[in-house]
Amino acid sequence: MSSTTSTRTRILQVAAQLVGDSPDGDISTRAVCEAAQVGAPALYRHFGDKEGLLSAVVDHGFEQYLATKREREASADPVEDLRRGWDSHVEFAVRNPNLYRLMNSPAMRTPPAAALESHRILTRDLERAAAQGRIRVAPELAAQMVMSANVGVALMLVARPATFDDPGLSRRVRDAVHASILTPDPDPAPDPGTGAREEAEVPSAAARLSALLRQAQGSGLSTAEAALMKEWLDRVANTGPEG
Repeated sequence: MSSTTSTRTRILQVAAQLVGDSPDGDISTRAVCEAAQVGAPALYRHFGDKEGLLSAVVDHGFEQYLATKREREASADPVEDLRRGWDSHVEFAVRNPNLYRLMNSPAMRTPPAAALESHRILTRDLERAAAQGRIRVAPELAAQMVMSANVGVALMLVARPATFDDPGLSRRVRDAVHASILTPDPDPAPDPGTGAREEAEVPSAAARLSALLRQAQGSGLSTAEAALMKEWLDRVANTGPEG
């Protein structure tokens, strides 16, 4: 390990420790420099400014969390993978409250790379679900709905634990959000006179076709045609039967 790498790593490790120990998750660059035994120029050379340092701290802390997601083999059931992904997200937030609040702080003008990768992993699972005809809306919209709810629940649990003290809250919100984006389980005896299932299947079919076209190689469409087709299908998928 070079001296440059070791200096950067030492600063990062010290900053992560200070964030974890801080009552409110805030740290000063002066405290980091003193604890890491480096001068301020070294810190700014490696991280640019305080925001750059904190962004690196978040990515450093989330690396272990994301490693488990990267290494996890996708199961045959993307819906179950979505449930596990939600639960692991909340569990990590509860174990690392300061780090999690920092990651989602409005003061972080640039989203940490860890947040962007987490969103990509979620979207990938939703695309798999869409390809099986199991979601009602386009994967991109579904990912925004799931991630905003997942982060919201996690933040409330770590920021206001005295108020949000129901141990089943996360599961209830998870199931409610999933119910709004996932197709229902097949009804063994549907009422052929209502037509409700057929109407509900239209957005799901559009989301599925859009996902399959993105996965397909050589769909026969030009780039412009494929983009237009995706726009139309996503519009149908996101409108739904009540639109």
